[in-house]
Amino acid sequence: MPVVKSQVPADLEKSMSRYLVDEIERRQQIEVMTYGEITALTGENALEAVIATDARTGESRELEAKALFVFIGASPRTDWLRGHVALDEHGFVLTGRDLQNEQLAAHGEEPPFFLETSQPGIFAVGDVHSGSIKRVASAVGEGSMPVPSSEQP
Repeated sequence: MPVVKSQVPADLEKSMSRYLVDEIERRQQIEVMTYGEITALTGENALEAVIATDARTGESRELEAKALFVFIGASPRTDWLRGHVALDEHGFVLTGRDLQNEQLAAHGEEPPFFLETSQPGIFAVGDVHSGSIKRVASAVGEGSMPVPSSEQP
């Protein structure tokens, strides 16, 4: 099924690395759907298609797919965490050494682990934590780091 190529919209370019914008524009098999929402995944034993719905019109399309990558931009989307864990001025989750003063209160005498939030036992990895380098490989590696820390008493 051929996919119609579209340019990366200017508002996405503001929140994406230049190399990623260039890759998207270079690849003919990528279609940018700025108001598209994945509303269903289909397939027997593996992903075969996604149902994408335009949030403005409600129109749905079934797109053949063997893989799915969701990019939500450089905004952390952490408003739901406000009041539960410490966030920086941009909404990224503060962890480890970035926690200061009253943000450390719940930890008592014990310093937080590297990716531990202001709430003991809650970790933030990947793009959502303050100071991350915003790369998939780093996020994958960070995802395994809290496991030994969470198993300690």
